[in-house]
Amino acid sequence: MELLTLWKGWFPELIDGYGLSLEVTALSLGIGVPLGLVLALAVPAKSKAIRISALTFVEIGRGAPVLILLQFVYFGLPTAGLTLTSFASAVVALACCTGAYTSEIIRAGFEAVPYGQKEAALVIGLNGLDALRFVIVPQGLRVALPALLGFSIMMLQATSLCFTIALPELVSRASNIGSTTFEYMPVLILAGLMFAVICIPATLLVSVLERRLGRHAVR
Repeated sequence: MELLTLWKGWFPELIDGYGLSLEVTALSLGIGVPLGLVLALAVPAKSKAIRISALTFVEIGRGAPVLILLQFVYFGLPTAGLTLTSFASAVVALACCTGAYTSEIIRAGFEAVPYGQKEAALVIGLNGLDALRFVIVPQGLRVALPALLGFSIMMLQATSLCFTIALPELVSRASNIGSTTFEYMPVLILAGLMFAVICIPATLLVSVLERRLGRHAVR
């Protein structure tokens, strides 16, 4: 009962931080996934300049730890004259990470589209752009959907790193409560449970989608 009483007192502050974590995640995915789609189309482009630029962005975004990206945007960019708030820095850093990783997920989805589907699109008179719009992209995104959802869960969890740039998200608020009450374990357990409320059902949803899309995969 004492634990529940503590949780009840902390919950209003933690739920505000949780809302901020969800907001950062939503914006990062809203920017990063379309960026990933653009990069997935740019990596195999015929133009060498476009191809190299896209590959460079993808490799840096995938190679640099999220924590380094957060620190670079929040602490590094001001030295170049660009100062962002902790919220904007979190969104920019996580969106860049999302774009880099999802570009490879989406590109793998495109490559999974059977060659016969591409040939059929050309046979019925579609040009290369229309074949991409109406055949390759829709089917490729369908294949990539479970992996994209799985990555979204990881990005929600990655918002816990934003406490390092003074963003008052869930983990930051839990840490503050722990430092003032010295009840670190109870408050961190509550924070973990709040993450689990979304992450566990979402993980189960990804598993269901993988099975269903696997059964109906285009051959």
